[in-house]
Amino acid sequence: MSAEAVRAAVGAVRDPEIRRPLSELDMLDSVEVADGVARVALSLTVVGCPAADRIERDVRDAAARVEGVRTVEVELGVMAPARRAALSERLRGERTSPFGPDSLTRVIAVTSGKGGVGKSTVTANLAVALAARGLGVGVLDADVHGFSIPGLLGIAPDTSPVDLDGLIVPPVAFGVKAISIGMFLPPGERDGAVAWRGPMLHRTLNQFLTDVHYGAIDVLLVDTPPGTGDVAISLGQLLPNAEVLVVTTPQPAAADVAVRSGLVARKLGQRLIGVVETMAPATLPDGSLLDLFGSGGGAAVAQRLDVPLLASVPLSAALRRAGDAGAPVVSASDADPAAAALDALAAAVGGMGRGLGGRRLPVGPA
Repeated sequence: MSAEAVRAAVGAVRDPEIRRPLSELDMLDSVEVADGVARVALSLTVVGCPAADRIERDVRDAAARVEGVRTVEVELGVMAPARRAALSERLRGERTSPFGPDSLTRVIAVTSGKGGVGKSTVTANLAVALAARGLGVGVLDADVHGFSIPGLLGIAPDTSPVDLDGLIVPPVAFGVKAISIGMFLPPGERDGAVAWRGPMLHRTLNQFLTDVHYGAIDVLLVDTPPGTGDVAISLGQLLPNAEVLVVTTPQPAAADVAVRSGLVARKLGQRLIGVVETMAPATLPDGSLLDLFGSGGGAAVAQRLDVPLLASVPLSAALRRAGDAGAPVVSASDADPAAAALDALAAAVGGMGRGLGGRRLPVGPA
């Protein structure tokens, strides 16, 4: 047993929010070992770090696994401002934009023409299903007026992102990094309304895209507000290379409006990759079909936009209960037709890959 062995074990522990080893984040202050007792001193990034308990537990477990260690003592401190600023600057310097034309990160905007069609539910479940496949996933809740991603992912109402000297570190749920305006409202107002107009919306979206440390993610999902207003136009300007999923219900009224949202995205230069139909007919226990919202709308939208229908998600009480509980249905072990459809959607989206057109490849002369 040696202090070096304990330092190596503890240094490999990953910060659950920044997703980097403690040794790389300059959080490990000292390690001392004597008579089977390992004493580890750490400096957290900020006072009241929401991941403090998780980090302390993981450090204790890592140190205890070192041969010869019988007792582990962990002392938690907080980084001095200069040290925290240096870490923030380093993370900024290492960060690559998750939405730039040269990035390998795919950006997928989930859109709909009308509200209430299950767009946010699709976004949350798709994110969790992609993360379960081993992908690094982030979700940007761009529905500023009707934000619901934190609740759907089970992020506690009092959860706030960590502000690392102006660099925003988003909370993580089900392996997904999520950011939403709801996380920035005063604790007593998080059930209230956000009444903003175009310029403020644009600045907020831009900040979510430039000041949030998503890290090395494979996919950034953007939960957009319904319709073709200010946010849709801003996202077209900020994310001109985004891919777009259009969500609709089977009924013609919703399908007609969904087509318009797809056409606007296409006019803004974004690439449509498919349609997702929600609230599709469900098979009842007696074998009959419950087609509360009709049928065929998803296929009609896909045909009119000349893209594939990637998923038809049936009406499901389990899907509704899971959303209300903040535990996406795709994370449950019980088989459910809606969960199966959403998991198949993740398989289809994850298998598409992003085209190389318009991007510079990281190669140079030999």
